[in-house]
Parts: sequence; C-alpha cells; structure tokens
Amino acid sequence: MSYPLPPRAFFPPEPSCASVHSVSDGIINGRIKGTNVDAFRESLSSSVSSSSEGSGHGDNDATGDVYIWGEGIGANLDYCVPKLLESAVTLDVQSISCGRRHAGLVTRQGQVFTWGEEHGGRLGHGIDHNVSHPKLLDGIKHVNIELVACGEYHSCAVSVAGDLYHWGNSGCSTLNHKNGCGAGAEASQWVPRKLKGTMEGIHVSSVSCGPWHTAVVTSSGQLFTFGDGTFGVLGHGDRETMSMPREVESLKGLRTMRAACGVWHTAAVVEVIVGTSNTDSSCCSGKLLFTWGDGDKGRLGHGGNMEAKLVPTCVAALGESNFCQVGCGHSMTVAVTTTGHVYTMGSVAPGQLGNPHGGSSKGPTLVLGKLADNFVEELACGSFHVAVLTSNGEVYTWGKGANGRLGHGDTDDRNAPTLVEGLKDKQVRSVVCGTSFTAAICLLRKSSVSGGVVDQSMCSGCRLSFNFKRKRHNCYNCGRAFCRSCTSRKSLKAAMAPNPNKWYRVCDHCFGKLRNAIQTESTRKLLR
Repeated sequence: MSYPLPPRAFFPPEPSCASVHSVSDGIINGRIKGTNVDAFRESLSSSVSSSSEGSGHGDNDATGDVYIWGEGIGANLDYCVPKLLESAVTLDVQSISCGRRHAGLVTRQGQVFTWGEEHGGRLGHGIDHNVSHPKLLDGIKHVNIELVACGEYHSCAVSVAGDLYHWGNSGCSTLNHKNGCGAGAEASQWVPRKLKGTMEGIHVSSVSCGPWHTAVVTSSGQLFTFGDGTFGVLGHGDRETMSMPREVESLKGLRTMRAACGVWHTAAVVEVIVGTSNTDSSCCSGKLLFTWGDGDKGRLGHGGNMEAKLVPTCVAALGESNFCQVGCGHSMTVAVTTTGHVYTMGSVAPGQLGNPHGGSSKGPTLVLGKLADNFVEELACGSFHVAVLTSNGEVYTWGKGANGRLGHGDTDDRNAPTLVEGLKDKQVRSVVCGTSFTAAICLLRKSSVSGGVVDQSMCSGCRLSFNFKRKRHNCYNCGRAFCRSCTSRKSLKAAMAPNPNKWYRVCDHCFGKLRNAIQTESTRKLLR
C-alpha cells in the first residue's frame, strides 16, 4: 500500500554538551500506519555504520579498543573528546556499529555485544531495559558473527557463513522471520532470529540499516531492500512497504558493491559496464554512484531536480569518477572515490557538506581543505555530521557539533574537515557514526609510558590475567587497563575524566602523581 508523503523536517533547539539529554536531533518525518489513526514518526537520523561493510580486519598482534564521543549512550553524560569505552569484560573489538543512542560491536571471537538505550528490542537482549555497558548477545552467542549494523530502531548481524540475523522494529511494524509481517512476529523482534524466506541460501556480504528500511548486499552483487517504502526509498519503482527482502529489479545484471540507507533515501556504489541491458544511456562504465528516494534538499545529487526517485538513478555529475564507499545522513549523501577523494551532496546546513564557502545543494561538492592532500580510506555519516579516516591514520570530522559528536572538545559546528586531536597518538583502524555520536576502533600495541608492548589480557599493575572475577577497569588518567584492586582509589583532575572536578577511578601510580599536583596547586594558592 502507498503512504502519504510525510511533512518536511523541522529542527528544534538542541541541549548543550554539558547537560543531561533525553532528546537527540529532533526531526519529525513521515507517518506510521496505525489500526485506526495515523501518528507521526519521530525519525531522528540515519547512521551508516562502517562495520556493516565488515571493517573487522586487523592486526593479529594488536588489541582493538573503542574510543567514543558525543551523545552519551548507556549514560547521561556527553563526551566532547574521545573517551575509552568501559566494559566489564575484556573485549578485542573487530568491528562496531552505532545507531540512535545504542551501539553494537563484534569481537575477534565472533561474538556480538550491544548496549545503550532500549527501544522496541533493538538491543536484542529480550528485556525492556537500558544496558549501560556492552553486554553479550546470548541469542547468537554460538554463531560466528562477522559484522553488525545498527539502525535507529532495529539491528542486523551477518555471520561468517553469510546468514542475516535481525531484531527490533524493522519498519514494517514487526518482522515475522518466516512469513513476513503479521501474527506471531511481536514476540520474535526482541531477540535475534535468522531471516529466512527470500534470503534462504543467499550469502550476505554487507547490510545497512536506516530508521525504517534495510539494504542488503550479497556476495554476488545483488541488492535486496525491505521495510517502509515511503518516497520510493526501496527502489522498487513504487512506494509500497515490503515485509521481506526483495531484489532491486533495475540493478539486476549489475554488481552492487556497497549500499547505504538514509532516513528517506538510499545510495549505492554499482559497477556498471556500458552495453548491459539495464544500463542508463547517460552512465559511463565504472563503479558509479546511484541514489533514490526523497530528493529534497538535493540529497540525491541530481542537480536542480529534487523530485523523488522511485528507482536507482545514476548521479550523472559524478559519472567520470569511480567510487568505493558511500554513506547517508538525514539530508545528505557522502561518497569516497577510489582515488581517496570525498564528495558530498544535500543540505548545506550545518556545515555537513564540508565546504567553508557553503557549498551547493544543487549538485555534488568536492571536499577539500585539510583533505585536499590526504587519501581518505573510510567514511561514516551520522545524522548531520561526517567522520573520515585517512591513510595516515588521522580522523577528521565536520558538520553539526551538538553533544560534542565531532570530538573537538566543544559543541561548535564545523564547516570544513577538522582533525580530531584526541586520536593523534592512537593507531586508528576504523571510524563509525551514530545519530549524534562517533566511535573509533584503535589498535593498542605500544605503551606511551614504557614504550613496550601492552598486553591487554592482564592488569598493567599486578600483571594478573583478567577473568570473570578479575574484571578490567581503565585508569581515567593514563587510560591503561588495570584490575579493580589496582584502581581502588579515586582522584580529581584526571586527564580523561569527563568532569575534572569530580572523583574518578585511577591507578596507584597516577593517584600519587595527581595527589602531588593537587597539593602543589593548593600550596601555591595559599602563598599568594
């Protein structure tokens, strides 16, 4: 059935970084079909996770730790600079995905941990409670998972065997994992279930979750979509809702490399060879960018034509470039070429196009500035901000700065790529964005204190191995891992503390240093 077109977005004021938050970027988009009445949906963003592309390939000699900043998930505090993710168990993180105030990660052992704010089963733990720290997803703990993807209200995971698992609210009210939407689905959305039906026997390579729809790319290059079809966001030539994955007909015979879901638009990198039956006559050969769905604010990149596209349409202005990655925000599309250049298209506010001169919503904009001489290896989109990782391991962010999501120590917007200083001494492997927060996986190899190799499996103080009883804690001053006994004391003025005037757990060595520094400062004040 067709949905009425939703009203355009509006933007209420956002709270400051220092305050407690219960509301993110307020956007009201679309309608939700009820039994007798229509209720407006609160659609806050689309966050494309880098982990949905399988960003788990790393150095076997290094431990993957997560640094996170922006709107607090699982806690009421926002962090304006990167902060080491706390966990009750030792996690060697291979990939991560961020949604709306929740996140999921995959460890080297193929296990999935999720945490954050519960909403409709999106955490997958089968309980209607928030989870403050990463918690093992029991429903698929015996499945070897390769990647996880978080939308706003639902999540997906792909196993090493190529099976797709799904939980939460997918955009067709509830998802019946055998027969589509209908009776019996309500109970199954709270825990992961393998998606069957049309996906039976098909090997999935990546998945992207928008707020109300999902795009699935197979290892053979097929693109399947399902969920709410408003604005033609599924690419099937209509506005119908699909309860089960359906292949995008117009891309048959072509090879889809990557796909990304926005709120009401979708984008994909598709390998095209001129002369194939489905080729648009205006397209060249190559790995081209296709977009479809809501064209408002130029987010599809089709110049002055801002009408909705019901089927994938090649972005003609970029027909000479080859692309390798794509991401979608609320009102923008971002893509990276095989030569490491970044193009943005969509709304110019709040600096999300990365152009200090304002850019243009009428066509794609090449992002220059600090990226002009850098090769971009990876990109991620939040609701209204962008993060990229360059070949020399630097992370740059731009766009909306509320909640501290850009990681620069403040809540200011940035209209040009700006280096995240807090990660300069880290070996960054991957970066991802949620609605209004950002995370990075960093490889921990060498200690900045000793210059030696840090073994993250044991306490840096007593050198005893972490286990179920001896849990890992991180010092808020040096960031290294210790057991509870070796971080039993707390101090003010810790370097990594979100509030330097409050007491935070530190290791014994840092406790002594901080105590001496505080005493020296107090003595100086008395002598004045």
